[in-house]
Amino acid sequence: MNSVEALNGALHEAMAADPSVIVLGEDVADGQGGGVVKVTQGLSTRFGDERVRSTPIAEQAIIGAAIGAAIAGKRPVAEIMLMNFTTVAMDMIVNHAAKLRFMSGGQTNVPLTIRTMTGVGFATGGQHADMLEAWFAHTAGLKVVAPSNPADAAGLLASCIFDDDPCIFIENLPTYWVQGAAPPANHRLPLGKANVAREGTDVTVVSYSRPVNDVLAVANKLAKDGISVEVVDLRTISPWDRETVLASTRKTGRLVIVHEAVRNFGVGAEIAATVQEELFGQLKAPVRRVAAHNAPVPFSKPLEAAFAPGQADIEAAIRNSLG
Repeated sequence: MNSVEALNGALHEAMAADPSVIVLGEDVADGQGGGVVKVTQGLSTRFGDERVRSTPIAEQAIIGAAIGAAIAGKRPVAEIMLMNFTTVAMDMIVNHAAKLRFMSGGQTNVPLTIRTMTGVGFATGGQHADMLEAWFAHTAGLKVVAPSNPADAAGLLASCIFDDDPCIFIENLPTYWVQGAAPPANHRLPLGKANVAREGTDVTVVSYSRPVNDVLAVANKLAKDGISVEVVDLRTISPWDRETVLASTRKTGRLVIVHEAVRNFGVGAEIAATVQEELFGQLKAPVRRVAAHNAPVPFSKPLEAAFAPGQADIEAAIRNSLG
């Protein structure tokens, strides 16, 4: 099963289980194609146009309507087709969805899930492929989720839909069609809990979303050289699972953080600072970060490949950590 199928299945299950779950976004209904990559295919045919609505190209209106529906008792799943377009709706996301619980003294919650896709690899350019998770992770009141495989995508999306607070659910375009294990029926994974995707003893590598697959490939390669890499898939970026990351790093004494977003002021910086604060004196080597260069995502395929971190960069960082 691939992630498109897994996400589609999770949406079908959530809508069947709870009539308050609705879907809205550009081209999400079957009459408009069932989503640009078919994640919402079949939903409007099964559940009707009242619960699955294609909208105009108006991101701020999509999120505004979804927030209103959430306050009125629905559990909306709003699709912003590409993550860069969330910038159009930042006022609604940051100043309304994220803050209404705080500003109402806990009386108004916003059970909103914002699905969006992004990611390098398809030469979609600087306005379609940025990883902007650090912006949202910096905003109190939002949960930020980024799965790396089909089963996790289904389980985490279901948990976002039935969470009482707003969640940003980031789907990475190149991972949509990567095959993985099928999730069990009505699969849910706890938000804020990381997964130790591979156990090891020499160095910990923390990652999330698409790069997890590169990290696992590198770990398998290095195992042939006798290097034991522990791979931690964060799954949820905010709140991130400090306990699992600290426990793994305490065990190995070394940490490499890998993400597709630019390095400057990124998620890796937060994790690195926390580990340095908590484990200073126990580390055998400096914490290392592998991330994209500080630039818009290039349209040119060769430049895009040079911009984003790859397996060679991950392997070099691990070997440098080992000294």
